[in-house]
Amino acid sequence: MDTFNKHIIFQDEPVKEALKKLNDLAADAILFVVDHQRRLIGSLTDGDLRRGFIGGLDLSSLLLEFIQQSPVFILRTQYTLEELEQYKKKNFKIIPILNEQHVVIDILNFRIQKTIIPADAVIMAGGIGKRLMPLTADTPKPLLKVGGKPIVEYSIDQLLKVGIKNIYLSVNYLGEQLISYFGDGKSRNATLRYIRENQPMGTIGSILLADHFEHDDVLVMNSDLLTNIDFADFYASFKKSDADMAVATTSYDVHVPYAVLEVDPGNMATSLKEKPSYTYYSNAGIYFLKRSVLKMIPEGKFYDITDLIEDLLLKKGKIFTYQITGYWLDIGKPEDFSKAQEDVKHINFNP
Repeated sequence: MDTFNKHIIFQDEPVKEALKKLNDLAADAILFVVDHQRRLIGSLTDGDLRRGFIGGLDLSSLLLEFIQQSPVFILRTQYTLEELEQYKKKNFKIIPILNEQHVVIDILNFRIQKTIIPADAVIMAGGIGKRLMPLTADTPKPLLKVGGKPIVEYSIDQLLKVGIKNIYLSVNYLGEQLISYFGDGKSRNATLRYIRENQPMGTIGSILLADHFEHDDVLVMNSDLLTNIDFADFYASFKKSDADMAVATTSYDVHVPYAVLEVDPGNMATSLKEKPSYTYYSNAGIYFLKRSVLKMIPEGKFYDITDLIEDLLLKKGKIFTYQITGYWLDIGKPEDFSKAQEDVKHINFNP
């Protein structure tokens, strides 16, 4: 039985069954009582049962006589990160997630998962990986193993930890291997769908082939990244900025081994800097964007996400940049792949 269903009990089940389930849940001992359409009716804890027994109820009593009838819940697509933080501060540990019909569709356990980002995700996994040949001759780059685990699986696991469970993989080269490996995502309590490129469509062109997004914001990222970026902080910063798009960046330092003269447009020296260092911020291949921005992408054409950035800037759109303070590596070359094998031993994926 998966973790989600362990917390569900039907309204007509016996009290003894509730006791067994609560005992099995141990530290996570709370049940959500539902009708046979799995609509939420109430919640039940050890304390509720204890108070019921003290009040004269017994094992033959109806389960509904013990329950809390107005439990806290999260309505899918109608919550904010700030609301979730308030639940944390009020010491709520486990909260049911409902759809619009008040059917319980998931459980948020703050002990396991820090938040739920209200966004869908698209992982671009269609590239050939030419620079990594012959490793990619028979294996798509996203499935190359780093530390015994496919590269792209690290990203998927990180997304699931922050509640992004509606995930698309855009596949092309050896794409059937990715589909076979990850399947529909049900074993991970997620929904994995696949976008099949019949021809190369760039680093974001294929996103228009996605058939359904649940949320107003979409995360787009490359599949060959090894990173422990704080997705929750990235998303919160994006929303606070009120930007149309957010681009994650990584710093790139240039150390000049000589004294540098700075000059004005008339070639007159204005300053002298001895062996200066300059820091630049590079595109890290991870983006949040409003779903409305997708309307700018031309249908059926090769279109890179850098094209979208340029077009958005031309239209005076707002683009926020977010500096990754943790680990980040683009596994594009053999030396990157070798580096990743060593680095992964020391990366904290739960910062």
